[in-house]
Amino acid sequence: MPDVLPKKKVLIISYYWPPAGGVSVLRSLKFVKYLPDHHWTPIVYAPQNPHYDVIDKDNIHQIPPGTLVLKQPINEPFRLFKWLSGRKKADAANPVYLSHKKKNIIDLFSIWIRGNFFIPDARCLWIKPSVKFLLKFLKDNPVDVILSDGPPHTNTVIAMRLAQKTGIPWLADFQDPWTQVDYYKMLSIGKWADARHRKLEQKCFQTARKITIASPTWKTDLEQIGAKNVDVLYYGYDEEDFKDLRPEQNPVFTILHSGVLGEDRLPVKLLQALAQLKQELPDFAGNFKLVFQGQCHYALKELIGHYQLSAETTFEGFVPRKTAIHRMMSANLLLLLLNQADNAKGRIPGKFYEYLRTGNEILSLGPAESDVANMLQELKAGKCLEYNDLQGMQFFLKNIFTQQKEIEKRAFVPGPDLAKYSVKHQVANLSIWLNEITSGIKEK
Repeated sequence: MPDVLPKKKVLIISYYWPPAGGVSVLRSLKFVKYLPDHHWTPIVYAPQNPHYDVIDKDNIHQIPPGTLVLKQPINEPFRLFKWLSGRKKADAANPVYLSHKKKNIIDLFSIWIRGNFFIPDARCLWIKPSVKFLLKFLKDNPVDVILSDGPPHTNTVIAMRLAQKTGIPWLADFQDPWTQVDYYKMLSIGKWADARHRKLEQKCFQTARKITIASPTWKTDLEQIGAKNVDVLYYGYDEEDFKDLRPEQNPVFTILHSGVLGEDRLPVKLLQALAQLKQELPDFAGNFKLVFQGQCHYALKELIGHYQLSAETTFEGFVPRKTAIHRMMSANLLLLLLNQADNAKGRIPGKFYEYLRTGNEILSLGPAESDVANMLQELKAGKCLEYNDLQGMQFFLKNIFTQQKEIEKRAFVPGPDLAKYSVKHQVANLSIWLNEITSGIKEK
């Protein structure tokens, strides 16, 4: 059937864009990939010279041919920070919760400067030139709606100012909250700066026609501080990312953690449980391995050594996305560590959906009443235990190790309960909300 409906245009403002790697880039990238299926033509605005800690050039191939991508230069303080702090080029530039070494005086001073003078975040110098550039572009190239993807909430502020100056409807998407995000309290923010952050956040709430956020708990949290017309937009998994991939048999029981592991997610009791199982179960010792993909806090390696697990542990660092997914599929147990923070109940990491799609058992550490725990129970996909539940971890690990020894790895086919968390389903919801705020009529 020919495409008879006229396509509307959406300007998507995103700091993260290919060749950026990691999870953050996938949200806007998948929007751009699937919105054309719903009669929306995306136009992307991204930085020309960004400082990405992780690069994955495979993401470039997911950009639909013909996509218009606008870019403008950005000034960021990260290269200067690395030089002052003695970090290597490949080290993470975020000293707040992820570090390759103990924080020094330069780290602490940088965190204070970041929280009190770079508002809303370290990319804020991009706001003024971006607004100027986009106002000029929109004058000759009108769009129907603006969509911002934050954090960084520099994106959010750029979109807000465009919406205020042009009257174009704006949907503000939040991967993480702003003042409610877990690391906000770690930024050493003073009263003056805190007031500025909160005032700017409220202006965004008042200006946006629609707000979306990544979890049900965070939706409620936003509404409690004044946000209106808020809905949940999950990260989701993309079925095409699993195309042609088949799990491999591991010679030993493999526990895999994929993604960033900061100091607020150190699994101390889990490592203790593994060390004790090595002593108690003769067939467990020498028949398991612990694999960490992605950037890890320096203290994790110290803990691994303390519990004498170095021989069984592998730190792989960053691996390309396709490889990461294949290894998730081939693992025996997938480890999901939620932040030990006030808002952890609403934290649903993007990789969680890929974990779910593999069909493999998942062990999450975090609040028992979290959104992740509820989803694990709903989908019968694993268990969520508190960080201090040593006995529960021992029982779970012993049980799953015994079961998995006899299970042959096979490709998993998602059912309808899981399919509602697919990226395609989430973008279909997004298209409905975009239609609502551009037409003023709520779709059924």
